[in-house]
Amino acid sequence: MKKILSLVLVSALGGVFTLGAYKLFLEKEDKNIVVTTTDSKPAFLPTSNISNPLKAYETSDFTTAAENTVNAVVHVKNVSLSSGQMTFEDLFFGRRSQRPQLGTGSGVIINANGYIITNNHVIKNSQELSVTLNNNKTYDAKLVGTDPKTDIALLKIDTDEDLPYVTFADSDEVKIGEWVLAVGNPFNLTSTVTAGIISAKSRNLDPSGRYTQSFLQTDAAVNPGNSGGALVNTNGELIGINTAISSQTGSYVGYSFAVPSNIARRVIEDIMEYGNVQNGILGISGRTLNSDFAEQLGIDDTQGVYVGSIVEDSGAEKSGIKKGDIIKEIDNVKVSKFSDLIGHISAKRANDVVNLTLSRDGSLKTVPVTLIKNETFKMPLVGRIKNAKREDLKRFKAPNGVKIIELSEEYADYWKNNGVNEGSIITSINDIKVNSVDDVQNALRDKSSGSLRIELINSNGEKERYNFR
Repeated sequence: MKKILSLVLVSALGGVFTLGAYKLFLEKEDKNIVVTTTDSKPAFLPTSNISNPLKAYETSDFTTAAENTVNAVVHVKNVSLSSGQMTFEDLFFGRRSQRPQLGTGSGVIINANGYIITNNHVIKNSQELSVTLNNNKTYDAKLVGTDPKTDIALLKIDTDEDLPYVTFADSDEVKIGEWVLAVGNPFNLTSTVTAGIISAKSRNLDPSGRYTQSFLQTDAAVNPGNSGGALVNTNGELIGINTAISSQTGSYVGYSFAVPSNIARRVIEDIMEYGNVQNGILGISGRTLNSDFAEQLGIDDTQGVYVGSIVEDSGAEKSGIKKGDIIKEIDNVKVSKFSDLIGHISAKRANDVVNLTLSRDGSLKTVPVTLIKNETFKMPLVGRIKNAKREDLKRFKAPNGVKIIELSEEYADYWKNNGVNEGSIITSINDIKVNSVDDVQNALRDKSSGSLRIELINSNGEKERYNFR
């Protein structure tokens, strides 16, 4: 029995020594193995191609952009005369009651010499203009020029020192969702900075369709007094001039609108170089395609601009564009709606060349088109008119006049029933002889009463006179 116990003990001791020798001399050391039990979870990868996606704690820094902009945005004050309530003394002495009224807005210094861009509605009907800088210095300002169509005006102040200014960015490169800052003077609160994103591009605010616009839409807070101020990117570069808000109360409720910098820059460059705006036109009329309109036309395409008519002698006519063509791109920029087209052309001037990509009979083609100076005008009650050629006047033995090229849809039946059609010649407006579209616009602008008197030669060569009240 003792022998058996001794044998078992020796065997056990041998096993212990053998295992110890193996651990000490043969097994490799690994100090990094940690065994844990974890739930297996799928890996989530970013859906974009950005190699370093923004972390939640890595927010954009607006301080540099604000510092670069706030000193270049000014407070514009406009003193105008307004007709106040008639007093007994005014009535007794037979005088008009006019009192000075102060309006305020914002402006943006665009070069060191003191040129300032603002909105036309900020300085409209001004008797006196002054500008206050961010350092509280105030200067008298003079109006260099305006363009009511784009609501842009250019001011100039004279200083003895170079001024801080904002540089222009390419507004065509702005992306929806991009961070922006609005800088201005809302409610006379000077040097106010708000932040938001670009909510939409090529936004048209005119539901009537008479004036096609192309605004940048943003959710940066903009209020009365911000008009004419700067909309800048995170580099502090100017991408727009804050112009309007969409509100039922008159104050900010979520969306504001800015004239794109490319349009504003072209306008002020024209004013500085030519004294007026050199608008270039494509020479078409058309409509934005959608499902309903496409169904009316019997086509499947629902994006682009459908060409409804061509202006004679325009760049579009000379380039071979036809009624029924669908404009899909301009200079490689996608065209989804008419305001996309207008926005791009508004940044151009007469004699510039644009490349249009057209869809015709299901195939695409690209044609260059030279923009021409705008010689057409949509005249109230009548329709679209243009400068008459010598042969147009000779045909009706007219010494002067402008040519009707498209009758207003609303009044077309009235005119046709009176023998007035496309090709008829308007010779005078409110007893003022007209030789050009500019003459017509001036005559309409200067009318002293609410009536409109039109003298024309109809399709039968007969002179007629119409009075509208």
